[in-house]
Amino acid sequence: MAKKSNAERALIIKAKIKKLILRLTGKVKHLKKGIKLKSVWYGNQYGGFYVYPDLLNEDSIIYSFGIGRDISFDTTIIKNHNCKVFGFDPTPKSIEWIKGQDVPPKFTFHDLGISDKSGFCDFYFPKNPDNVSGSIVVQNNIDVCEKTTVKMQSIKDIMTGLAHTHIDILKMDIEGAEYSVIENILDSNASIDQILIEFHDRFVENGKAKTKHAIRYLNDKGFEIFAISDSCYEISFINKNKILAA
Repeated sequence: MAKKSNAERALIIKAKIKKLILRLTGKVKHLKKGIKLKSVWYGNQYGGFYVYPDLLNEDSIIYSFGIGRDISFDTTIIKNHNCKVFGFDPTPKSIEWIKGQDVPPKFTFHDLGISDKSGFCDFYFPKNPDNVSGSIVVQNNIDVCEKTTVKMQSIKDIMTGLAHTHIDILKMDIEGAEYSVIENILDSNASIDQILIEFHDRFVENGKAKTKHAIRYLNDKGFEIFAISDSCYEISFINKNKILAA
């Protein structure tokens, strides 16, 4: 998740409080843990996710889609496990920001995004010019009149290009584009242990229904929820077959 302005942070905190109330009142019943595992929060309050750390080591491969201006999740994993993290973000502000950062040697940045197909597409900037996170999908926070063209690749093409046959963690914070991407990832039969997703159902039309469908699809492909953030935005899934084989 991108580093936010003060105004954006205030809105996020307000939204998280509202979402937490919904959770406590039982109105987000579609978010249920399917398996009990140890979970550890990696990253800061805004850019973090829960991770099951026991499967990670120095040989692990981490894909982090949606960097923005925050690599706290990525640097925490590198610090704790000394493994390689591959960051991806086509956002112009993110690309410029990362150039000025002293990133760990095991962090590699790619100025492209993930999609259900490879190619170039429109990328819409946020309505608030102080914000960083845009999107390739039309949603509540973007300005359809302000856009650029960015490079996108499917998970299959990304893995082929990097010569990877397995991903230990795939993390996505891609501002509403996750719904079409999830199905493409799962249908590709890519070998993945953990999938960490920030769902943006609050931004897109019929968002709750889309999130429910995505969770069912993940479940059908063998992934179960093992951790849910306090905001109920960041949801962590694990391949249950990996746990059974351990």
